[in-house]
Amino acid sequence: MTGVFLLNTGSTIEEGRLAKGGSKLTDDYTRECAVCEMNLADFLAMGSPDRVKVTSRDGHSVVVYAYGAEKLSSGQVFMPRAIWSNVVVDPETFSSGSPLYKGSPVKVEPSNDMVLSAEELTAKLYKLQKRG
Repeated sequence: MTGVFLLNTGSTIEEGRLAKGGSKLTDDYTRECAVCEMNLADFLAMGSPDRVKVTSRDGHSVVVYAYGAEKLSSGQVFMPRAIWSNVVVDPETFSSGSPLYKGSPVKVEPSNDMVLSAEELTAKLYKLQKRG
């Protein structure tokens, strides 16, 4: 099952602790930030996938760990503000100078692909930019 959701991003306490502590290249940071938290019913309807591919309207995508939580409304997903969510955040600023960290429409679908570390994702994105 694939669904269209509204992506909201933001800082978490653990993300902040790891980022400010200089731990952005650790497995702990990846496990904390390379995630897509979904409404529990939406998560179960999708088959409780371990990983999902999140794709923006402009076709950029990232694979992250998935889990369900009752605190989110149906049709909403949350990702910590980090490199993984930045790949799919809508870049439109409406002249504000800040992208849409809240309410970006994204497609979410189960994935068997591996979750890349921050270092691996950066290298992949840089290579794509150089080819384009």
